[in-house]
This record gives sequence, structure tokens and C-alpha cells, in this order.
Amino acid sequence: MTQSKADLLQGTLDMLILKTLSLGSLHGYGVIQRIRQMSSEMLDVEQGSLYPALYRIEQRGWVTSKWETNETGRRAKFYSLTRAGRKQLAVEEESWDRLSLAIAKMREAS
Repeated sequence: MTQSKADLLQGTLDMLILKTLSLGSLHGYGVIQRIRQMSSEMLDVEQGSLYPALYRIEQRGWVTSKWETNETGRRAKFYSLTRAGRKQLAVEEESWDRLSLAIAKMREAS
């Protein structure tokens, strides 16, 4: 993966996680599965990218975590969106809407 692609993923990963957790709390692997499902299998987040991002956004107060038992009976850390996380998600989505519009305008230019 080129550096620019890695930067783009880094810049979007927080929003993808926040959006995913806006639907309910999940453990890390559940976040990966839901992102894949919500994107119609077009996005695949690696664990090596997900967990540092979860740690980072937890440090920012956008998510909280607690240990619980998952659907297979194993202990897993479940993440939940905080009020600050919901506000940040709105900021991230607005930013992406503006960026998407700007890119669309650039593509339409002749």
C-alpha cells in the first residue's frame, strides 16, 4: 500500500469506527465485520489498523470500553460510542460530505 493510501485510510478509519459504533456496542472483531457488511464487502479493515485506532479514539473520549463475554463465551473488550463520540461523528461526516462534494465538482469540471 502506498503512503497516500495509508494516510487516506488513517484519516477515514476513525469515522468508520464511530459510524459503526453508533449502531451499538461491539468488540473489535465485530467492528471489522460490521464495517465489511455496511460497505457491501468493499472495505476490509485489518486488526493491525483497527486496534490502534480504537485505542486512540478511546483516549480522545469518543468511545468507552469494558470487558464482557462475547457470543462465543469468550471475554472480549466491547466498545461503545460516547456523547463526545456522537458529536465527533457528526463533525467527521460533515467534513466528508464537503470533501466528497469538492471532489465531485473537480471531476465534473471540463
